[in-house]
Amino acid sequence: MALNSATLKLVREYEGFVDHWYPDPAHGWKVPTCCIGHTDAAGDPKYADTKSKRFSEGEAYDILAKDLRAVEAMVNRAVKVPLNANQRGALVSFTFNLGGGNLNKSTLLKKLNRGDYKGASKEFSKWINAAGKPMAGLKRRREAERLLFLSTEGLDDAPAPSTPKSTKSPLAALAAALAVIVAAAVTFLKAKGILP
Repeated sequence: MALNSATLKLVREYEGFVDHWYPDPAHGWKVPTCCIGHTDAAGDPKYADTKSKRFSEGEAYDILAKDLRAVEAMVNRAVKVPLNANQRGALVSFTFNLGGGNLNKSTLLKKLNRGDYKGASKEFSKWINAAGKPMAGLKRRREAERLLFLSTEGLDDAPAPSTPKSTKSPLAALAAALAVIVAAAVTFLKAKGILP
């Protein structure tokens, strides 16, 4: 499914566009990066093959679209509960930045797959370190992802949420779906000032 505009805006804002290869801020030349957060781990283009190339913005957006499709597939495989477009987008941004391995081993994913959406949202802020040190940019990004995960804004215009395949019983799936609806209703009522 296509990611919503809020997700694309968040990723573009925090990755930025650079028309050439540069050293990752946390890992240096161990993780060469180009375009909009693209690394060798995502596939082509590879640093060794294009190290002197200057990329156009159009090329960068094409590479980003391919990279995000792969990351969204990782998220879809890992998550066993229903997600709305903003929740999916927040997880895609998180995974694009940190990798599928970190998502898979995270307490965030464990809580989410138990249907604890609120508890999962509190886990974003624990992922702000790079090379063992907190980074201000990662702190801001995790907060933006957390807020997107909790937001119901723009969902009417977003692609319809998809439900990943699950081995849960229909009753468990229904309970998880109801948890999403209740969480969205509570967020809406709080935003309108009806609930504290």
